[in-house]
Amino acid sequence: MRTLRLPVLGLGLALLAGGAHAVQPDEVLSDPRMESRARDISSGLRCLVCQNQSIDDSDAPLARDLRLIVRERLKAGDDDTQVRDYVVGRYGEYVLLRPVLALHTLLLWLTPILVLGLGAFGIWRLARRRAVAATPERLTALEEAEIAALTKRD
Repeated sequence: MRTLRLPVLGLGLALLAGGAHAVQPDEVLSDPRMESRARDISSGLRCLVCQNQSIDDSDAPLARDLRLIVRERLKAGDDDTQVRDYVVGRYGEYVLLRPVLALHTLLLWLTPILVLGLGAFGIWRLARRRAVAATPERLTALEEAEIAALTKRD
């Protein structure tokens, strides 16, 4: 029982720790609802320096600037969609961690499906080709007669 306490305690602490956020104390809004909205918006915006982190998780100066812009727009009275549209208008759709599904991004969304489909088709063709090649050809009557003559023992 005692040996089980340490791993359980470690797991509990790891679960309570959560993700590390780069939001500085001087960025946090005084209104908890507005701060929650800012965090929600920030979690969907890509850091243009880090490229694979949200601005909420990035320590880059540009990410800080973007977090401040989000909070300024919220203070100005913009709703969540208007804030996102403002940031996208200023930095382009690349700033979105989850790209929009539109005609101009269709290739982006369909490429994984096409690659999986082509891979499955290639595996199917390869398996079929091997199955055809694995079936032995029958000997002709002449070949069977030659084998019989060679293996015939006196």
